Amino acid sequence: MGNEVMSVLKKDYIYNLMLKGQRADGRAFDEMRDIEIRTNVIEKAEGSAWIKMGGTEILVGVKLQVGTPFPDSADQGVIITSMELNPIASPDFEAGPPRENAIEMARVTDRGIRESGAIDLNKLCITEGEEVWMVFIDIHVLNNEGNIQDVSSLGAIAALLTAVVPGEREGRGEDMPMPIRDMPIAVTLVDIGGEMMVDPDLDEETVCDTRITIVSNQDGSISGMQKSGDGALTEEKLLKAVSLACQKASELREAHLLNI
Repeated sequence: MGNEVMSVLKKDYIYNLMLKGQRADGRAFDEMRDIEIRTNVIEKAEGSAWIKMGGTEILVGVKLQVGTPFPDSADQGVIITSMELNPIASPDFEAGPPRENAIEMARVTDRGIRESGAIDLNKLCITEGEEVWMVFIDIHVLNNEGNIQDVSSLGAIAALLTAVVPGEREGRGEDMPMPIRDMPIAVTLVDIGGEMMVDPDLDEETVCDTRITIVSNQDGSISGMQKSGDGALTEEKLLKAVSLACQKASELREAHLLNI
């Protein structure tokens, strides 16, 4: 049976479940999958986290090194976020340079951290205009069962919360904790047949009309938003999505990040 026929059957199955107020894995529309986080899992990294949400697994490593600041931010450290979609995670992923979807998801994670001011970049300045700390956030997808974006966002913040600036190793003074000021969290929702569902699994992502990721901060402000898919969202749906995303982000912080 061709992939196109399978896709139609899968969409019909998920849509019919939606009409009954159900999802294939038994969750409510506003319910996220179970989450497990372990930190300090990479010995040679300055910070790290392994995170599993449902069947999606991601490993995040944070490395720091001394570098040159950007000309327009001479007194601020630098953040560089990358993502690798490992072939072991999905038959759809191929070895080689990052694909467009990996670059896009890394940018959404990076934007949330940067626009929220999650890291006090001024405290990562060593000598203005000459030397700053460069923060490399490397995201490795180990298994894909949907919603890589949210797992990456949560894993990146968890890894940053454990990170230590290696001043002593680099001959730049004493070690210090990463200067974290906020904990931006991404929450993704999909529109299937007019209903919004949080934390889509792989099948729901495949058949949805619209997907939207909302990155919110501790005070409820929005630091990032990304929409994909051909469908449109009404103002009412968008506001509902933002409200639900902020609520879920707050729950995730309290349950998984505040004690790191």
